Amino acid sequence: MMWTDGMARPARGPLIRWLLAYGTFSVPQAAGPIAFTLLAVPLTGDPRDGAALVLAITIAQVIGAVPVARLGHRANAVTFLKLLVAFRALALFAVGILAAFRAPFALLLVAAAMAGLVNGAAFGYLRSILNHLVAPSQLPRALGLAAALSEFTFVAAPVAAAQLGTIDPVLGLLALTALGTASVVLVPRLPDATVPRPAAGHPGLFSGPVLLWLGCTLANSAVVSSIEIGSVSLALRYGFAPSDAFVFTVALCVASVGGGIWVSARNRIPARATVLGYFLLMSLGAALVALDLSASATLVGAVIVGCALTPLATYYSLMLDALAPAHRKAEVFALSRTANSLGIILTSAILTLTSLTVAQIVCAVLISMATIIVGIVSRAERAARG
Repeated sequence: MMWTDGMARPARGPLIRWLLAYGTFSVPQAAGPIAFTLLAVPLTGDPRDGAALVLAITIAQVIGAVPVARLGHRANAVTFLKLLVAFRALALFAVGILAAFRAPFALLLVAAAMAGLVNGAAFGYLRSILNHLVAPSQLPRALGLAAALSEFTFVAAPVAAAQLGTIDPVLGLLALTALGTASVVLVPRLPDATVPRPAAGHPGLFSGPVLLWLGCTLANSAVVSSIEIGSVSLALRYGFAPSDAFVFTVALCVASVGGGIWVSARNRIPARATVLGYFLLMSLGAALVALDLSASATLVGAVIVGCALTPLATYYSLMLDALAPAHRKAEVFALSRTANSLGIILTSAILTLTSLTVAQIVCAVLISMATIIVGIVSRAERAARG
């Protein structure tokens, strides 16, 4: 059963548990760029191999997102989510154990890929469960709070990864993986959280508007990951120690937490003109980071990107929720995670094959193109209505 605006207001306890589960779910992803880099350096001597582990996870996530999500159609959404999170934890523990025994790096890549294989589907089910907990009119507030908690995770996890990784990279990865499994306990039981039967003449999974917001999600992710995955390289570029890389991710994520609080306080879907303003803001921040002027200018660019990140991500989620057929919401949200992963793949691949500067320029161009396309679509919609 999904909540509607005509129903009685749901209890806060299950929503609070869901919010905490949402916040902890992303711990492995948030800590990954730094944790995997610090794990790879003692093994191979090349920090770029950390990006290769991230790339393996995200490629597998793209491959597995929709097929794995479809496997849970006949299961309770909460039960299936817990199985997926447990599988992810086992795979990440395998990465740490293989690294501890100095196994061939290729085996670490395989184990990391197994973790990624279920991650997109797990996110899809976690996000779809929210529709069983709150009425549609309360979704912006709930998503704003969720984004704020998630971004707090992206503030705290890289710091924890840097500090624990300097002590013992394997211990750091295992500890953060355990924390990321907390959602198994936190997600409330919902006996009625099952996928409804498809309605006659239901729309397909893909449509022009769905592809538009998935593309924007990809562009968002590329910009953010160019800062997060490239944080160690940024630290080295400006003469900092690798363990100081969290400074750049903290600047981005603290601003994003503020954006999440703003979205939650307003609890409304912004007008398209406001959304375009957020796009322009993120494009400005991405350009400032790509220009490589100084450490302080890069920090300012990261803050600007963070300010626009949560309002845009929340808007994409609301649009995809409205566009998704009821029986395929988990798949659409898994596709959203897949689009996010594609942005990470793009950044990771460019970082691995070329340089941080090239990656940041490409990402700035991507978000600028998304801004232009959304502007054109918005103008066309206004003309059609007029």
